Amino acid sequence: MTLHVFNPEHDIALAYDNKYFTAPHAGRQLRYDLEYLPALWAREGDCVLVENMASASHHARRLMRYSEQVRFVDRKEMERLAGQVGKVQPWGWDSAVKFQLEQMGVSVAVLPDDVQLSEIRKLSNRQFSSAVLKGVLERLANPVLLGEASYVDHIVELERVLNDTGKAVIKAPWSSSGRGVRYVDTVLDAALANWAKNVVKSQGGIMVEPYYNKVKDFGMEFFSDADGVHYAGLSVFHTVNGAYVGNSLAGESEKRSVLTAYVSGELLDKVADVLEQLLSSKLRGVYHGALGVDMMIVASDVGFMLHPVVEINLRHTMGHVALALSVRNEFHERMMRIDYDGSHYHLHIVHKDR
Repeated sequence: MTLHVFNPEHDIALAYDNKYFTAPHAGRQLRYDLEYLPALWAREGDCVLVENMASASHHARRLMRYSEQVRFVDRKEMERLAGQVGKVQPWGWDSAVKFQLEQMGVSVAVLPDDVQLSEIRKLSNRQFSSAVLKGVLERLANPVLLGEASYVDHIVELERVLNDTGKAVIKAPWSSSGRGVRYVDTVLDAALANWAKNVVKSQGGIMVEPYYNKVKDFGMEFFSDADGVHYAGLSVFHTVNGAYVGNSLAGESEKRSVLTAYVSGELLDKVADVLEQLLSSKLRGVYHGALGVDMMIVASDVGFMLHPVVEINLRHTMGHVALALSVRNEFHERMMRIDYDGSHYHLHIVHKDR
């Protein structure tokens, strides 16, 4: 039996790197409200760990036709069934979720060891994204591609790079959904300088990237297994001030038509192929599971350009949720939104004009 776990606080847990990590309230609420999501890709006979089994079943039935094939289990039930777990697929692997599963009696034989977790954490650092970006640009050498990112480990070096870069984006090496991102217009003000110093102190450094005139967010979703990394589909998503809002639900051809209004389909295919090769060489034998590569279309003086690796998420993404929902034709031409009403998070399927 495969056990699925929705732990959206994963990115923050990576930054803290402590098995006793407790997520902030927003992370705990998101986990509780959307804990049923893995049922969208779980297979018949699999289990999904939740706090409220009745609520999870209700929400799953709303989104999928055959939700009864997946079993929802709470912590008490999990402790009884722990010996039957042959595989675990969390939203993302970190020391905190491993410790939680161990406490429920899940065998260490089906969990990653500490060396593997350390390597996953290292590869989740934005420095890895920067290295993969460089590899894509070098292999394809296409004038329509752009992107650069620098890592600095001192505030003085950060100020020097910013002086050369101009308008820029600075990012914590480990962070989630826009929370570890700040925008700078050449010079750090006191508040930004203080934030940057804290990031450098806690995470060892900080990333600096030029600010680009973005016109479209999107990504490519992949899965990594023993044979390597395999392309799964496009993700066309929407953000506000860097924070995720929702995904377009559509077939692959419809999503491609949106993007080929800016860049060629041939270039998208080449980027996907090169990413499969580069990521396979780095992840084979280290990471098994879902991952996503965020990208963007950029407007420039010479036309539209493609930034092929804004960041790499070594975990499930909302793009994978959208891919699972897009299998159903009745959801096409709609949008998957994550809304917060002041106390709870909700996943809604709405018409695009809303």
